[in-house]
This record gives sequence, C-alpha cells and structure tokens, in this order.
Amino acid sequence: MNNGESLARVTTGVSGSVAFSVTITYGLEFIEQRTTMRFSRTIEEYLSNSTLHGARFIVDKDASWLERIFWVICLVVSWYASWLLIKASLSAFENNAISFVVESSYRDWNTNFPAIIVCESKNMDRIQEVAEQLWGADHDFTLEEVLSEIAFFRGESYHTVHECSGEESTASCFYSNFSYYAELVRSSCVDSISNCEWNNKPFECCKHFHRMETELGICYAINSLQAGMNKGPKLNMYSNRYTGPGTLTMELHTEATVFILGTEEVPTLVTPKTDFLVVGPYISFIRYISKRDIENDEEIRQTSVHQRNCRFADENILGVHNYYSYSACTVQCRKDRQMELCNCSSHLSPNSPDWQLCNMDGLECLNRNYEDLSVIIAKWSKRRGRKGLVCDCLPSCTEVDITTVFDSKDNMVGQQNPVSRIEVGLIELPTERYKRNLVRGKLDLVVSIGGTTGLFVGASLLSFVEIFYYMTIRPYSSCMDSRLKRLVFD
Repeated sequence: MNNGESLARVTTGVSGSVAFSVTITYGLEFIEQRTTMRFSRTIEEYLSNSTLHGARFIVDKDASWLERIFWVICLVVSWYASWLLIKASLSAFENNAISFVVESSYRDWNTNFPAIIVCESKNMDRIQEVAEQLWGADHDFTLEEVLSEIAFFRGESYHTVHECSGEESTASCFYSNFSYYAELVRSSCVDSISNCEWNNKPFECCKHFHRMETELGICYAINSLQAGMNKGPKLNMYSNRYTGPGTLTMELHTEATVFILGTEEVPTLVTPKTDFLVVGPYISFIRYISKRDIENDEEIRQTSVHQRNCRFADENILGVHNYYSYSACTVQCRKDRQMELCNCSSHLSPNSPDWQLCNMDGLECLNRNYEDLSVIIAKWSKRRGRKGLVCDCLPSCTEVDITTVFDSKDNMVGQQNPVSRIEVGLIELPTERYKRNLVRGKLDLVVSIGGTTGLFVGASLLSFVEIFYYMTIRPYSSCMDSRLKRLVFD
C-alpha cells in the first residue's frame, strides 16, 4: 500500500468521525428541544384545564399580555395569602390546641382519695437490734450511726464516709451491698401500720397498703398507682354525694413520714413540706385537705405530648417507676445525674439492677456532690452558677391540686405503747375541677386548610391530584398513543 492510499483512508476516517459527532450533537439538541416543547405543552394544557381559579387566563390565546400579567399577580397574591393562613393554622394546631376551663357541675362527681404513702424515717430500736446481730453486743456505737445513714439514706452520709473510708476506717465497716443492710433495718408493713379505717369502717391494713420502692427506701402506699406493681386488692376510696367526704385513719408504730400525694406521684428527696406529715410516737395528727382534680377530654389522647405539654401515666419513658408522673421523672433525673457524676446510683434507687448501685467509693462521691444532687433548679439558675439539678420534666396530665385546710397535733393522753394516730380526710366534696379541652384537633386543621385553599385559589384535594396527573400519567399516555399509531401505520 502506497502513501497516497494511506492518507486517503485516514482522511476518510477523520471525516466520518466528525460527521458522527455532529450527528449526535444535533440529535441531542433535537431531543432536548422536543422535550422542552412537550413540557411546555403539558404546562399549557394543565393551566387551560385546571380547576384552580384564574389559571386558564394565563394561557388564554385571546387574552392580552396585560390581562395575563394581571392574572399572574392575582394568583401569586392568592397563593401567598393562602400560605400565610395555612402557616398560622399549623402554628395554632401545634402550640394552642388545648384550653383549660373550670367545671362546677359537681353533683355527680366521684372524687378519688389521694394516695397515702408511709415511709419509715427512723427506728433506733431496730438499728440497735441489727447492730448486735452484725457486730455483737460490744460493738462500736458509731457503727449504729453508719447503719442509720445507710438504711435511711437522704443523700448525705457524713458518718459513713468519716468512719468507713480512708486509711483510718473502722474494721467492722461494710463497703458494698448497702441495699441488703437497709432491708435488714426497715420495718415491715405489719410492724409499722395497724388499726386502719376508711370512713369509720375497719379494714386490713397490709392487705391494701402495698410495698413501694422509692428513693427514700421501702414505703407502704394505699390508693397509689405506683405501688405493688398495680396488683392486689384495691380499696374503693371514692367520695361522692352519697358517701360524703372520705376519711382515712390509722396507727403507726414507728417514726415515719406520711405523704399525701396524687395517685401517680411518688415520694422524693425534694417533695414539698406541705405534702407530708412527720409523725412520731404518742402524738395524734389530724389533717383535712381540699382536692381539685384535672379532667381530660377524650380527644386529648389524640394530641402529641408537645401539644398538650403533659404526659399521661401510661406514657411512661422512665426506668425507675412503672407509671409517669412529674415526681417520678425527677427521681429518674437524679439517678441519671448520679450515674454521670459517680458512675453509680444510690443503693435506694427504685427498680435498679445491683450493678448500678454504689459501693463505698460511690457513696463517698454522692456525699461529695450532695449540693448538685439534692436541689432541683431552673436552667437559668444553672447558667448563673447555682448548684443543683436541672430536670426537663413535664407535669402529669392528671395531676391534682391538694391544699391543706386544717392541721392539728395533740398528745395522746394515757397511751402506753409508742404509737401515733393519723387521720387524713377531705374537708368537703370538691365543687370545682379543671378540665383540659381540645379546641384544635386534626379534623379542625384539615377543615381550616381546606377552607383557606378553597377561598383564595378555589382548590380542592382533586386540584392537587390534577397536578400529578398532568405531570406523569397524561404525558405517558400520550407517548404510548403516539407509538401505537406509528406501529399501526408502519
């Protein structure tokens, strides 16, 4: 093959490549133009046939450019106004869906009695008895103080840390398994409570006072949702116009704190002083209270926790108690902070596995951080440097307002045994209660949005279906029809 033939072939190959590239370029441009034209025709067809008010005038061939601009401005303003009202409706639905009212139609109300929770606070006789069992009759009496702090732990443990930590610790100290020693000291229900009456009718105390784990140790509660795993017999403690205001009386054989709380609440280290009685032997305590409940509309359950800003008892997110309440949430908050600071929690923390409970090193850490763990403060107080616990806890949706109306404390003359008598009752049947109503539900939101779009742009649900139809199904159907016609004619 000579040089001329080779050059001719190369020239022919280059020309063919250039022609092929030009063909592809023009082909792509043609496809792009055709696609654009199809999309434009689709938009024009949609606007011509749309049920949205004013849209057809934009593509009306008989309309002038001034008319088209006028309708474009009208549509933009209408859609913007519609969006502003829809945004306001969504905001009201999220933030103002609930209203509170005061009800006074009290003739047919059944008022549940508060939960009465008895927590032993001191028992020196039992401590001496256990100390003799553990260390003999000739034991170091400072160990009784240690045992008392362990059994009735309230966040501080001065004697325990002083006597049992460091190089000069007492040889007889125990350094772990504190919950076991606390159980040895604490009295049983039978040894603590007797002679119970509800509206002057006796009942078996420990059949209805159920064991309850709290951060104060083992307590015994009646009419509490949190006690006894919600099992066992329940005493009917409702009051109405037929029964009259209810009254509970009992005798205690130990020094104790008697809490008067809502049925889902629990005793804590920071329970307000107005919510409990500190009782001791040979004293008769009488307290009469007024009670105001919160009733919830049935539709409240349909709203989110954020909307109503509260939680129902069965919407539990806690590990320390079986039902949600504000006080139970603060117990969980304190436990989480203890785990964060000391890598363990108090040996009295309710429903906690053994591996989470503090040994002596952990107890020393809790004592060192007592100020940070014992007081609940607001976030802004924390930013100002105040020590305390910041807990993001919502209230219960069914919390109650309990107010002390009458209090008395008298000596029990002629009483031989070291007992105290407790009487707690309703001063009268409630005549008012709060009610949480739903004013903006999901149906109200749908109606509001539908009315807004209908008023401003004449749109319905099918109007938005049309957009999907003209952008997807209609072009596909047209394309398939064109192909079918070509196949038939070819």
